[in-house]
Amino acid sequence: MNKQTKLRIHTITAKAVLKFGSEARVLKKREEQRLEAAQIKFLRHLLVITKLYKEKNQCIGQKTGAQNIVKEIKQYQKKWLQHVQRMDTNRLPKQALQYKPKGRRNIGT
Repeated sequence: MNKQTKLRIHTITAKAVLKFGSEARVLKKREEQRLEAAQIKFLRHLLVITKLYKEKNQCIGQKTGAQNIVKEIKQYQKKWLQHVQRMDTNRLPKQALQYKPKGRRNIGT
């Protein structure tokens, strides 16, 4: 299989798995690192580059032309937020976004 076909398969499968459910997920620094590591692992396998070659992650990203997965997720979250803000107020995602809890929580919870 040539490189372009492998990249298309990567885009269709691996990126979809990494981005699944990301519109409502809050990314912490550790999760961002894990997502980037998973993406680089996929790309290394795609290009048949082992860690013994000591190839830097930026070089692997440039060779494949892949955008950073964390940046893609953040762009996707911004687009989703804009989409929800345009919704009618009776739609459930809009209500969940505007929800303000009433009362106070119990101590220790």
